[in-house]
Amino acid sequence: MKKNRWLIALSAIAIHLSIGSTYAYSVFKNPLSDLLGWNSKEVTLSFTIAILFLGLSAATFGRFVEKWGPRKSATIAAILFASGLLISGLAIQIESLMLYYLGYGVIGGMGLGIGYISPVSTLVKWFPDRRGLATGMAVMGFGAGALIASPVAAHFIQTVGISSTFYILGVAYLVLMLAGASYIVRPPEGWVPKSMEGEALNDKKAKKRPDDLAQLTANEAVKTKRFWLLWIMMFINISSGIMLISVASPMAQEKVGMTVVAAASMVGIMGLFNGAGRILWSSLSDYVGRSNIFIIFFSVQMILFFLLPSISNAIIFQIVIFLILTMYGGGFSSLPAFIGDLFGTKQLGAIHGYILTAWSSAGVFGPMMVAAIYDSTASYNVTFYMFAALLVVAFVTALVMKANIKAIRSGTEKNATINSANTVKIG
Repeated sequence: MKKNRWLIALSAIAIHLSIGSTYAYSVFKNPLSDLLGWNSKEVTLSFTIAILFLGLSAATFGRFVEKWGPRKSATIAAILFASGLLISGLAIQIESLMLYYLGYGVIGGMGLGIGYISPVSTLVKWFPDRRGLATGMAVMGFGAGALIASPVAAHFIQTVGISSTFYILGVAYLVLMLAGASYIVRPPEGWVPKSMEGEALNDKKAKKRPDDLAQLTANEAVKTKRFWLLWIMMFINISSGIMLISVASPMAQEKVGMTVVAAASMVGIMGLFNGAGRILWSSLSDYVGRSNIFIIFFSVQMILFFLLPSISNAIIFQIVIFLILTMYGGGFSSLPAFIGDLFGTKQLGAIHGYILTAWSSAGVFGPMMVAAIYDSTASYNVTFYMFAALLVVAFVTALVMKANIKAIRSGTEKNATINSANTVKIG
C-alpha cells in the first residue's frame, strides 16, 4: 500500500502526544500525597526515574530500533508505556510505592525512551527536503502532550479517583500509540519526494542542498569529535531549560512577586512556548542551518541569563522565561535533523538514543543544582549567573562545531576535486 508521508508524520505525532503526557505529572503530585501520605520527594522520584530510563533505554535500544523498524519498535513502546500506567494504577490501589516506581518509573520510562526515538529516524527519511519541519512536528507532539493530559487527568482524578485515572489513561494511550504504530513504516530504498526528483538532473539545484557529512554507524559516530560537541551542547541547553521548569512557580513568586495563581498560569503558558518553539525553531533550521540555530540559542540565552538577576518586572520576567523555553524545546526538535546532517541516516535512531543520555544527565543535574544553590544562598541569582557561564561554554562549543563541520566539508570537497582530476587523467 502506498504511504502518505504526511500521515506518517501524523502517526508520529500520535505516538509523541501519548508519551508527552509524562510532562503533566505534576497533576498527580498533591493527590498522591493526600491519598497515600507519600511525601513530595517520594512522589517526584518516580518522575526522575522515568526520565532517567528514557535516556538509558533510548541509548540501550537505539540500535534495536533501527533493526526492528519503526512499526515493531513503536508497538513495543506502546505496550511498555501503557503497562507502566496500568501497573501504576495497581500500585496506588494496593498502596505500594516500590511497585509504583517500577511501573511509572522503570517500565513506563523504557516505553518513553523507545517511543521517543522510534518515529524520528523514519521521519527524517520521509522528509529529506524538510528534516527540521518533520522532526519538529513529532517532537512538538511530545511538548504538547501535557496540555491535553493535564486537564483530562485532573478531571478523572476528581470524578473516578487516581487509580482509575491511570487505568483509563493506560488503555487510551495504548490504543492511540498502536494506531500510530500501525501506519508508520520506512520509505522504500532510494525514495525521494517529488520536490527533489528533478534535483539530480539539475546540478545547480543539487548543490544548494548540502550532503550529509558522512554515513556512520552509532559506534563510529561516538568516536568522532562532533558527537561529543553535540552531546555537550544538548546537555547545557536541556539543563538550563529544565532548571527553570523545575522551580518556575516558586521562583516567579519570590523573584518578581507574582501570586500563586499567576505563577501557576505562567507555568501552563510555558508549556505552550515549549511546544511552539519545537516547530518554529526546527522549521527555521531548514533554512539557516542547524549549527547556526544552536549558535543563536546559546548567544541569546547567555545574555538573558545574565540579565535575569536584575529583572524585577513580572511581565518582562515572563517574556524572558518564555523565550528561553522556546529554545529549550527547539533544541529537542532540531537535534534529530542535526544528527542526520552530521552522521547520516544509516543508524540515526541509535545515535539519537546515545545523544539522549544528555537528557537523563541534565534531568538530574539541572534541578539538583538549582536546589543546592538555593539552599546555600536563599537566592536564585547565583543560579542564573552559573547557568549563564555554562551557556558561554555552550556558545563556544557551538562555534567549534561549526568550524569542525566547515573543515570536514572543505576536506571532502578537496578530496572530491582530487579524485575528479585523477579520473580525468586516467581516462
